[in-house]
Amino acid sequence: MSSENTARAFWVEAPGQGTIRTQSLARPGADEVRIRACYSAISRGTETLVFHGRVPESEHARMRAPFQEGDFPAPVKYGYSSVGLVEEGPSDLEGRYVFCLHPHQDHYVVPMSMVQPLPDALPPERAVLAANMETALNGLWDAAPRIGDRIAVIGAGVVGTLMAWLCRNIPGTRVELIDIDESRKTLAQALDIDFATPAQARDECDLVIHASGSEGGLQQALTLAGAEATIIEISWFGAQSVSLPLGEAFHSRRLTLRASQVGTVSPARAARRTHAERMAQALELLEDDRLDVLIDAESDFEALPDTMARVTTQAGTLCHRIRYST
Repeated sequence: MSSENTARAFWVEAPGQGTIRTQSLARPGADEVRIRACYSAISRGTETLVFHGRVPESEHARMRAPFQEGDFPAPVKYGYSSVGLVEEGPSDLEGRYVFCLHPHQDHYVVPMSMVQPLPDALPPERAVLAANMETALNGLWDAAPRIGDRIAVIGAGVVGTLMAWLCRNIPGTRVELIDIDESRKTLAQALDIDFATPAQARDECDLVIHASGSEGGLQQALTLAGAEATIIEISWFGAQSVSLPLGEAFHSRRLTLRASQVGTVSPARAARRTHAERMAQALELLEDDRLDVLIDAESDFEALPDTMARVTTQAGTLCHRIRYST
């Protein structure tokens, strides 16, 4: 258990092996706050690559999380979805729930500028989805969906489902969430999103968003895109090579394949939005109670070494929330 001067944090000790370390914790300075973590979440796509040592050497610097310690592949303290209570700080923040892009750790001290107070209408239990919603929001700024668009979202994970959910609120759009797992239809129905398996998916789309993290999913994205359509790649494949049939109708249909990455504010908004403003908007977008369906499991922080090993090797998980003792 942590004391006032120590904290406990999850570390990847070696690929596929994690532990919880006790480390010293400084008192907050004039422009800092001390946070007691209440919840964090496993970002399954990225943390699977980190936990199993699959971050390409060329991306070691770019993939560093804001409060990461250590270096890839290991030992490394990594993560970016923490919700906690301000224990020490300015009077307007003390006692408030905040979101921070911090690794899995029970207490931490960070600059005030790096925490985002939660909206009053957002429960802290749901706020662990903030990093996912920020990725979805940034991806849609890149994708620029329009009224009446025919939109396919491939991959019914957390980010893909959030993007489909946001798109289906645009007037006149035909939005289809596509996944090989037919049980994801229940998830889609809970959020009022049309669902299809790959064999059922409709083509001639204006916009295709790929979020499945699979080579087959990206290949299908090419087949669903209509002439002059845009394909937005949200997945990150790490060190995995991907083969695409760009020699077929890719050129004749004049398709656009574009990557989206949340580390940079989309160029479409960068002149008018800071990272903090983007995160504040993502938190507001999470105020709908129906989004709780995206959190499908919860476990204690002390069990995180075993939990991480299990979650990163099993298919079908959505958001796994970590609960910290008070």
